[in-house]
Amino acid sequence: MATLSVTLPSFGPIFRDNNFHQIADLAQMAEQAGVDRIMLTDHVVMGEHTDRYPYGPFPFPPDTAWLEPLASIAHMAAVTSQLRFSTKILIAPLRPAAVLAKTLATMDVLSQGRMEVGVGTGWQREEYEAAGIPWNQRGQRLTDTIAACQSLWRDSPASYHSATVNFDNIWCEPKPAQPGGIPIWVAGALHPNNLARLVQHADGWIPPPYADLQELADGVHTLQDALAAAGRNLDGFGIQGDIDAVTDENGRPSIRPSMDAAPRWVAAGATTINVVMSLFCWRMDRAQGWFDDLAQSWEHLALR
Repeated sequence: MATLSVTLPSFGPIFRDNNFHQIADLAQMAEQAGVDRIMLTDHVVMGEHTDRYPYGPFPFPPDTAWLEPLASIAHMAAVTSQLRFSTKILIAPLRPAAVLAKTLATMDVLSQGRMEVGVGTGWQREEYEAAGIPWNQRGQRLTDTIAACQSLWRDSPASYHSATVNFDNIWCEPKPAQPGGIPIWVAGALHPNNLARLVQHADGWIPPPYADLQELADGVHTLQDALAAAGRNLDGFGIQGDIDAVTDENGRPSIRPSMDAAPRWVAAGATTINVVMSLFCWRMDRAQGWFDDLAQSWEHLALR
């Protein structure tokens, strides 16, 4: 059985006249449409070299407003009751581990156990420089931050020692509402360091942006073998499949034909189908109709 995720736009022109609070309206529409999980992207600051974006042309100029995802999720959680929330992705190394653990645990408690977090290193050196974090430590800091958060969510008191994060006998209370802590999804290609990160610390995998169906299927096999070698398996391990935008007879991206590919992604191993709303809809006055179409398309597929 698969779940339905939607990555909401938390940036760009959908919120006219700086009405950013309307992201809560989108969350309510998503919940009413039967969406299982909402995701938000993350940029703390933006440098001028957007041409270094590794996945094609960057869609916006540097002065585009980007909402901070955790604060935005807290805003949306307050006006919903069933939706789960995650990030795609949170640039975790930019945030001190103890602060991140406290923030996420607080959000999980206040949302009554509806938090997940997708993490990665990001692609922009300027964000690390602005935060005073060495760019060449980003991979190690990601691993250490994940492990430190899990220690703080599990132990009372907690101790953790690594190359970049160290503490002894500290309490981080309250613990998350979810037994075992907040599910962590690790994003990115399955190179050796990231594969080790996934096997040791993760509850799910977010493939690289624009990964196709074959890349996901190959990645599932790679993960299956690596997990088995560590005494784990894919049972309960999340795999995210991001569907592509397919155009209709008018040449416009349409959610209905795009969703027709979802069963193939599930057959390849995806446990959640993620729809990036910004590929289809950039106007608040059209959002409700778009969510209605999404709900009907998903119900027709009967993948739950």
